[in-house]
Amino acid sequence: MTAAPTEADIAAEARRAHKRLQGHIRSTPLLRAPWLDGPTCKAYLKLENLQITGSFKVRGALNALIDSGDAAPHVTAASTGNHGLGVAYACRALGTRATIFAPTTSLQTKIAAIKKLGADVTFSGADCIEAEEAARAAATETGVPFVSPYNDARVVAGQATVGVEVAEALDPVDTVFVAVGGGGLISGVGAVLRDVNPACRVVGCSPSASAAMAASVAAGRVVEITSEPTLSDGTAGGIEAGTITLPLCAAIVDHFNLVSERDIADAMAMLIEREHIVVEGAAGCALAGYLQERAQLHGNVVVIVCGGNVPPEVLCRILGDAESTRAGSET
Repeated sequence: MTAAPTEADIAAEARRAHKRLQGHIRSTPLLRAPWLDGPTCKAYLKLENLQITGSFKVRGALNALIDSGDAAPHVTAASTGNHGLGVAYACRALGTRATIFAPTTSLQTKIAAIKKLGADVTFSGADCIEAEEAARAAATETGVPFVSPYNDARVVAGQATVGVEVAEALDPVDTVFVAVGGGGLISGVGAVLRDVNPACRVVGCSPSASAAMAASVAAGRVVEITSEPTLSDGTAGGIEAGTITLPLCAAIVDHFNLVSERDIADAMAMLIEREHIVVEGAAGCALAGYLQERAQLHGNVVVIVCGGNVPPEVLCRILGDAESTRAGSET
C-alpha cells in the first residue's frame, strides 16, 4: 500500500491481514445483547477485551511486524499501554526485542504488563505525542524500526481485521460505534464495513476531556488540544502531524459523539453488572456513545468493546460509585 492509503486500500489489505494473522490472534466473539436494544435496533458487542493482551492493538502490531518481512532484532514503539502490550507480545512471539516509549502518565498496571512480556520501557514526556516524538528520534538515531500505534497502513490494516470478523458474523451491519484515539481502529473497521455495506454508518466516540481526532476532523487539519484526565486513557492525548488516519477518519466517520466521564463510568459498570464483562474506559466510551443515540437507531448495531485492561483500583471505584448512586436513588 502507499503511504496515504484509501478506504479501498485498507479494506483489501484487511482481508490479506486476516489470513496472515490466523493462528496468531483470537477471533473474538460477537455477542448479541438484547438488553441494549433500542426501539428499532438490535445491539451486538464485539468483545476485543477477550483478545490476546486484552486489547485489539495486538492485531496491528503483529500485522506490521509479519508483513514487513524485516528480521530486525529490535523495534521501538510509543504507547500509553495497549499498543505497547501488543508490540511486546508480537516481538516475543516473533523473537524480536522491543523498547516501548511511554508517557510518565501511563497506568502502572499496563507498564508492568509490558515489562512482563519482556519489553524494555523508557519514559518520556507527559503526553503520548511527546513519547512518540522521543521514540521516533531514538529509532532514527539507532536505525531501529518504529511501529506506530496508528500512523502506519500495516497497523491500520491489522486493526481492520476486527471489521472483517464482524462482517463475517453479521450481515448487514447498519451502524458501528468505535472509540477513537489516533483513529487506527475506526479507520480500519469503518473501511471494511463500508466496503461490505456502503450504507453502514460509522460513529466515532471520544471522551469530552480528550477528543483530538474529532477536533482535527472538524478543523480539516491536525490541531492541538488540551487533554484532561479521562477514564478512557487508551484514547487520550493528541495525534501526530501528518497522520494517515486523519484523512481516513474525515472520509469514513459519519460523526463523533463526545461523552462525559460519568457516561463512561456508567457504561463500564453496566457491562460488568449485565454481562459480567470487565472493560476499560475506551470500551465504555464506545458504549456510552451508542447509548446517546440508541433511541434513533435502526437495524443491526455493533459496539466495538476494544479492551479490558482496567486497573483494579479504577474498577473498584466505578463499581462503588454505581452502588452509591443506586442506593441514593432508593432512599
